Amino acid sequence: MKIEDAQHLVDSWIKTTGIRYFNELTNTAILMEEVGEVARIMARQYGEQSFKKSDEEVNLADEMADVLFVLICLANQTGVNLTTALEKNLEKKSIRDADRHRNNDKLF
Repeated sequence: MKIEDAQHLVDSWIKTTGIRYFNELTNTAILMEEVGEVARIMARQYGEQSFKKSDEEVNLADEMADVLFVLICLANQTGVNLTTALEKNLEKKSIRDADRHRNNDKLF
């Protein structure tokens, strides 16, 4: 699925099943909540924290999909084409970081 297709799919789902978009501020708060859930899993699965009994049913992929879903909602609400935005962002990074990472001794 292309990012553009995902934006259309989410928009369609919101307008039928979801009834309407939450406002942008609410969706921003929800995005932070979802990112926190990903961070919680990462800290336990790849960091030093241990899982609690209540954490045993976590699903990293599902939580990442929640982050993506809300991000797409915000993009749709604010008129951002994520395909174009990502292409421009990668172009910016390619110019800005052309030699930066190669010259970073910490990466070798």
